Amino acid sequence: MPTSLPHALVTGASSGIGADIAREYARRGKPLVLTARRAERLEALAAELSAQVPCVVLAADLADPAAPAALFAQTQARGLFVDTLVNNAGFGVPGRYLSVDWKTHADSIQVLMTAVAHLTHLYLPAMEAAGRGRILNVASLAGLVPSSAGHTLYGASKAWLIRFSETLDQESRSRGVYVTALCPGMTYTEFHDVNGMRDKVSKLPKGIWLTSAEVARLGVDAVESGRARIVTGRSNKLIAGLSKYLPDRLARALLAAKAKDFRDAD
Repeated sequence: MPTSLPHALVTGASSGIGADIAREYARRGKPLVLTARRAERLEALAAELSAQVPCVVLAADLADPAAPAALFAQTQARGLFVDTLVNNAGFGVPGRYLSVDWKTHADSIQVLMTAVAHLTHLYLPAMEAAGRGRILNVASLAGLVPSSAGHTLYGASKAWLIRFSETLDQESRSRGVYVTALCPGMTYTEFHDVNGMRDKVSKLPKGIWLTSAEVARLGVDAVESGRARIVTGRSNKLIAGLSKYLPDRLARALLAAKAKDFRDAD
């Protein structure tokens, strides 16, 4: 068992919700392991937060199937005890399923699902052995509402992540480890710039948006208090509730009518 101070490992920490989760944990005095593809951004974030907490930067691309084991090996070699795992890394793939090459879809599955399951399998045993731990999985409102055309794998992967989180929480909380699915809706980050949807989503009502700092704070509060799932924002909670209680056919029709405002199905 590593003997260092307990650290929080945050994937996708170079921007957006991941960076703000790192900031939130730093504010609470939690040492950090920051990982993402963009090493220069991680170094900048570490420089920002190092006055508050120790920060370790380990650049990695989770689209590489070997990356989770390599990350684990590096933290083990440094003697770091990771008692908090934040699975935040991810990206959306716009367009119809057949309009995108398989390599891109495979990378999406690897980052959004396989790497999450693998990292959890690697870090959870030490948490259970110590009798304490937290796993925060950044899912999405998209995993709780009916499917619509476009971004075919994203909602499906987030629905899987929510169920995975809830099941794992039931298995592990008696051993002192809490697992939370964080389900934000529209959030001010680079996500929509990367997937080319910024122009469309910018037309959505301002009232449904939250900042990534707000989402981060709510997510960390939820996992630290042992909540298995949190939907952020009143509007998103309303949408999730309506999706649950409306007849499936009506819910799908309503979402399909609005999907062009936030999804590219071409």
